[in-house]
Amino acid sequence: MTRLPRTFLSAVAAGLALTLLAPADAAPQRRKGKAKGQPVPARPQFATLADTLKVAKGFKVELLYSVPKNVQGSWVNMCTDPRGRLIVSDQYGGLFRVTPPPLGRSDGVKIEPIPVPLGEAQGLLWAFDSLYVVVNRGRKYDSGLYRVTDTNNDDVLDTVEQLRKIEGGGGEHGPHAVLLHPDGKRLTVVCGNQTKLTEVSSAKSSRLWGEDHLLPRVPDGNGFMRGVLAPGGCIYNVSPDGKDWELVSNGFRNEFDAAYNRAGELFAYDADMEWDFNTPWYRPTRVCHVTSGSEWGWRNGAGKYPPYYPDNLPPVVNIGPGSPTGVCFGYGAKFPQKYQDAFFICDWSYGKLYAVHMEPKGSTYTGTVEEFIAGSPLPLTDVVVNPADGAMYFTIGGRQTQSGLYRVTYIGADSTSPVSRAAKPSAAAETRHQLESFHGKPDPRAVAAAWPHLGSADRFIRFAARTALEHQPADQWSERALEEKDPQAAITALLGLIRKTAKDPQHVPEREWLLHPPDAKLGAAILGALNAIPWDKLTPGQKLSLARVYQVYFVRYGKPAPTDAGRQAAQARFAKAYPTGSRYLDAEVCQLLVFLDDPAVVAETMKLLAEAPTQEEQLEYVKSLRVARVGWTPELRKDYFDWFVKAAGYKGGNSFRGFLRLIKDGAVALSDEEKATLKTVLARPAAATTTAAPPRAFVRKWTLDELAPLVEKGLKAGGRDFDRGRKLFGAVNCFACHRYDNEGGSAGPDLSGVAGRFNTRDLLESLLDPNKEISDQYAAVEIDTLDGKKVVGRIVNLHGDNLAVNTNMLDPNGIVNVNRNNVDTIKPSKTSMMPAGLLDTLHEGEVLDLLAYLLSRGDRTGPMFKK
Repeated sequence: MTRLPRTFLSAVAAGLALTLLAPADAAPQRRKGKAKGQPVPARPQFATLADTLKVAKGFKVELLYSVPKNVQGSWVNMCTDPRGRLIVSDQYGGLFRVTPPPLGRSDGVKIEPIPVPLGEAQGLLWAFDSLYVVVNRGRKYDSGLYRVTDTNNDDVLDTVEQLRKIEGGGGEHGPHAVLLHPDGKRLTVVCGNQTKLTEVSSAKSSRLWGEDHLLPRVPDGNGFMRGVLAPGGCIYNVSPDGKDWELVSNGFRNEFDAAYNRAGELFAYDADMEWDFNTPWYRPTRVCHVTSGSEWGWRNGAGKYPPYYPDNLPPVVNIGPGSPTGVCFGYGAKFPQKYQDAFFICDWSYGKLYAVHMEPKGSTYTGTVEEFIAGSPLPLTDVVVNPADGAMYFTIGGRQTQSGLYRVTYIGADSTSPVSRAAKPSAAAETRHQLESFHGKPDPRAVAAAWPHLGSADRFIRFAARTALEHQPADQWSERALEEKDPQAAITALLGLIRKTAKDPQHVPEREWLLHPPDAKLGAAILGALNAIPWDKLTPGQKLSLARVYQVYFVRYGKPAPTDAGRQAAQARFAKAYPTGSRYLDAEVCQLLVFLDDPAVVAETMKLLAEAPTQEEQLEYVKSLRVARVGWTPELRKDYFDWFVKAAGYKGGNSFRGFLRLIKDGAVALSDEEKATLKTVLARPAAATTTAAPPRAFVRKWTLDELAPLVEKGLKAGGRDFDRGRKLFGAVNCFACHRYDNEGGSAGPDLSGVAGRFNTRDLLESLLDPNKEISDQYAAVEIDTLDGKKVVGRIVNLHGDNLAVNTNMLDPNGIVNVNRNNVDTIKPSKTSMMPAGLLDTLHEGEVLDLLAYLLSRGDRTGPMFKK
């Protein structure tokens, strides 16, 4: 604990305490310099002006304060104190207390430095008569949880106590938010994936995580976090004195903040890895319902779990590419009821403040996303609702960019009466809570309580039931798991039994695994039980889950001998089913057959590779085949390495080229004879193509009046071809920019749910005329510079005064850098970045198949495809 002398405090107050009146809207948005070619004098820096922002109807945004960078840095975190003042932190500097002006005034912001040797906070909370500070070391202070107090009640914080030093987490993936637990007795602390697991006194997680990769992982193409293993980002419950830490959830990439809803449920906004764009392992930013013991599947490089794996959980809603920062619920805001209940989330890189509207769905929630406030540039860092005045406040800044403080109020006609809604959980949520009560401790009642829910249709309930089992001794339930006849319950129970009884050798020292190998007799029994689950009676989702459980089994129990009856039965099962006709199931079964040295898997997979319409699907097969050791012919070898020549023209994130290189380098060693045979193809230069899909011939210039009646009649008649629609989605380059059913690019909106937003005619119109209505979320801006240049694209990143602008939707790395000091004007572009005429290369039947695929939500069994 550090107690600061009064002389030091007085000196700081005399030398640094500033009462600064914000030049709220004092800066012109447009600056005219001298004639072109002549130097332009430097100008004062101001935060993006409020009148340039796009704001939801009925709301008003005020710029209260433009932060002087050379004095107060760039603000990244914020909380309120009991008097309605704001406490903020500079990413690389100290703490400040901010007194906002009364509602109706935007001038007179009071800024006071908090005179303690602490800062670089990415988590702030006032609770238990203290300011809790989570430091993510930038330049000076150790990462950890601190408590700052006022020891003599003179309204000056003067004492710093480090409650827990947290190891790791340099940069921006370390310790982040701190919030008050709904029970009012504990804190909740959020940490990113470069933070080392801290010592805990208890855990809701069963702590049985592993990498669980059946085939060797491809690390990040640029080496980022190579060698960092699970658990990834974690969330803890912590006692107010910082001594007792309980692990609640793990497997996040870099969740910066989290918040509890009225029902006491926790939600976090997790980050994506933008370097993974256009790979099958890319996962967009997403809102996660953080339940007890939950796992979110982050693994380094290409090892990230897809959302359908049963050993992790799916999000409430995918947001898209971005950089998640602060979040809060709208509780206490003088907003209409819809927004009082909304979950507000900040996206730093794209300048969006979203309102996520959630509704209960079983024991969890589903969500829809609304763009609440947007600007360019608007690097949002944090958002809070101030209970003192019912207004929302948000900050922009970070990475030494220009920082500002804004206030949001409602000026519309709708009622802003406080919502007094009861927070009673649904029956399904109560069931999940009952199961969660068995997390973290052995309990003789747990097995009987959990077993009826292992086959639940609710995935969160199944996960909670399995986690309850994993906290109980295996000998209490192993026989029951082996004898379970219900397919879903058996899949769930056997996954738990595998995790409970065998460690992942990829995640523990080899010697430890060799000294404590899994029990061979139990392993044979588990494989027999898996083989007994009737494949043909499973739903598509259950087949995916079962394939994943086989993978985890083979990772943890090892590869049986070729003569092993269980292995032969498993191999025969999957060889008979492959290819399955399902893009994701084929990817998982391919891994199993490669692992089991199936002699036909190479030939079958090369056929799938040739027909796959997306580079993501192609990467799935190429990545698996790189370690296949049987089934090759000279022709198949040539075709395999030919693919890399074609793929040289594919586009992706910053690690894409590195991933391709590592996959090719990881292909099995060639014999001298094979090298001689393949010499020509191995030496071929990169392809000159610039897109994944070759150009298509012009068919006709379609009009809306021509197509609309044809499409509406044709879709009602049925008989459409789902697979051809998917291939056409790739052929006209839609997959290059848009995600659909968890694959595709991220430069444009995710179209998976387009059926819920557009009718057939509106969808056709947006395809035929992209400029008629441009998505605000993906709109471009026009930047005119003082030296006469024009840059059109999306601002995707910022650092200091540099604006990184993506100018080509087909190339995530097509970046032009613009110095903010050289900007004359920034305005929305009236031209969509989506090209026109996409349907003009399609015949009528092809248009019908493409539209049916788009409107299907990925369901190939829908009525449009009935013969």
